Amino acid sequence: MGFLSNKVQRTEIKAGYHIYTYRALFAYSHHGIFVGGNKVVHFTHHPDTGNTSLDVTAETPTSCRTYPDCGFRQPKSGVFLSCLDCFLQTGDLYSFEYGVTPAVFLAKVRGGTCTTAISDGVDTVIHRAMRLLQNGFGKYDVFQNNCEDFALYCKTGLLIVDKVGCGRSGQAASVLGALVSSPLKLLIPSPAGIATVTAGMYCMSRYASDIGVRSDVVKVRVEDLAVKLRWMDDLKEDESFKSG
Repeated sequence: MGFLSNKVQRTEIKAGYHIYTYRALFAYSHHGIFVGGNKVVHFTHHPDTGNTSLDVTAETPTSCRTYPDCGFRQPKSGVFLSCLDCFLQTGDLYSFEYGVTPAVFLAKVRGGTCTTAISDGVDTVIHRAMRLLQNGFGKYDVFQNNCEDFALYCKTGLLIVDKVGCGRSGQAASVLGALVSSPLKLLIPSPAGIATVTAGMYCMSRYASDIGVRSDVVKVRVEDLAVKLRWMDDLKEDESFKSG
């Protein structure tokens, strides 16, 4: 993988890889775990999951004539098994990087491409992905529990304890980082100063949200994840009820 791009060829990926592809003219990326056999397990919003939150990555896998099990999912679950062709649609293939140095992480201008966190072994990663295919990954949320969050959990087993604000997703962190840095433009008269400070705040905000450096993450066994996610979703709904 190059310094500026994580683009790879199909022959380069192996089972257990966290892969992604861009949608809507590079507006966002869709992530999943390649489990071998030309199959990808990924998480997305589906109409019958009952989730009505904002979702820019909503997609229903198209019918596939090559693989009969392509598009498989459990009822009320947003975790799908798709063939690589249907996962990519017309996009290119990219591989998410793990264990990068802080310097490399900050040099990546776009979020959702790498993390300083270390990946677990291949067997563990695939076990998590297949287990979640059977049991689901909770409610989809574009900022707190999206396709990148799913892939990051499969690779690391890390879950954020305090489900408030931004989740593990680098894409979501990039959006929030841009929002945080934008008001500073009003306080700095120099164009060069604006560019420097805004870029610095954006990068540091992304870095602070990375699961490899956050202090509010815990390792959760996939066998215990369903209970954990249910508790966190109930807590979120309770907080929404109180604020309303």
